[in-house]
Amino acid sequence: MTTLRQHLDAARGYPLRAFAICFVAYAFSQMDLALFGYALKPIREEFGAGYAEIGNVLAIANLLGGVLLVMLGVVTDHVGRKSMMILGTVVSSVFIVMQAFVPALLWLAVLRGMSLGTGGLLYPVTGAIVTEEAPSRLRGIFAGMLQAAYPVGWFVGSLLAAWLIPAYGWRALFLTGIVSIPFVFVIHRWLRESSRFEADRRSGAPRASLTELFRPGMLRRTVTLFCAQFLFVLAYGGSFQLFPLYFHDARGFDLADSAYLVGLGNLVAVAGYLLAAIVGEFWLTRRTTVVIWTLLGALCYAWLLWGTEGKGEALLAFSVMCVFFLGVAAVKFAFVAEVFPTRLRATGLAFCGSLAVTFGSALGPKLIGWAIDRHGWDVALSAFGAVPLFAAGLFYLLLRPIPSGLDVDAVQAELRK
Repeated sequence: MTTLRQHLDAARGYPLRAFAICFVAYAFSQMDLALFGYALKPIREEFGAGYAEIGNVLAIANLLGGVLLVMLGVVTDHVGRKSMMILGTVVSSVFIVMQAFVPALLWLAVLRGMSLGTGGLLYPVTGAIVTEEAPSRLRGIFAGMLQAAYPVGWFVGSLLAAWLIPAYGWRALFLTGIVSIPFVFVIHRWLRESSRFEADRRSGAPRASLTELFRPGMLRRTVTLFCAQFLFVLAYGGSFQLFPLYFHDARGFDLADSAYLVGLGNLVAVAGYLLAAIVGEFWLTRRTTVVIWTLLGALCYAWLLWGTEGKGEALLAFSVMCVFFLGVAAVKFAFVAEVFPTRLRATGLAFCGSLAVTFGSALGPKLIGWAIDRHGWDVALSAFGAVPLFAAGLFYLLLRPIPSGLDVDAVQAELRK
């Protein structure tokens, strides 16, 4: 019987190096994408925009970014993971910097969409690499902790926002997008193409296409995952992009305190990622862990809205909510990545992950923006945050649990049983 020590020994060397490179690249992309949420308040003031107009900007950006993401996901399964990681890192950074010079909200929406599409590509690309290179028994830990790069990136973005916006304005914040570009030299020098992708390409397997996700044997899995992810991100997409505004406008915190509160909550969520990854790998199936974490996240969401007063209570509730709400990504991502075969992994992640994310992120802010103007912040966030999150937890029950620790190429045989 293989011991934990043997599993850890297998993770040393290139698997750990590939994970570290993917983690940093993904954290850079999330830092860049987080800047927009912190700039919303001064953007709204400069352009004289209401909440509904801001919701429209987010909707246009996410719809545009989602379509682009799926296209790039298919390309990744054709040409390889490494080259697309380099492309996504460079091009998304350029689009982030360009947002510092926009003259109108429409231009901001378009450039935001392009940065979402290219920067969001790091989600399926890094996920495919880590899933395909990690030791089988630790795949859930590796893939799960990769998602911790998300709150780390948001935390760094929070620090930049708290420092730059009061001193230099929101446009200066987007100029920091350039800092991730030099990392492409690390990717080029130290990252190899995925070994499983190379083996799959040499085997003469059919080229990936979006239509394959909807063929018999794959259709139910694809539709169920997309719907579950969409419900989850409907809650997430509207909430986390608007939480800095919520704490400022509804709770009366100043802009710097709002940024620090959201940033710290995201940083604390790293503990949730690790705990969820361990539970999903060694104690429960990943599917079951996703259900539990999502439902607990919804309950903590309601606690934040209706059961807290003051900064201390808000920080506590928001942090605990992040542990579950964000931490579930650790097992959810690993589960979604392993249920698609290697030749379709980036395509499946892009469609069921990234497209569902961008569609939910497009509709969520629009619905919340509409509801805020009519019913106030707490009702809006409850109706289009806590409720769809709870529904997502129930929806994940429709997915089939898979034993943890299988070789990633053996998962397909398990699903065919």
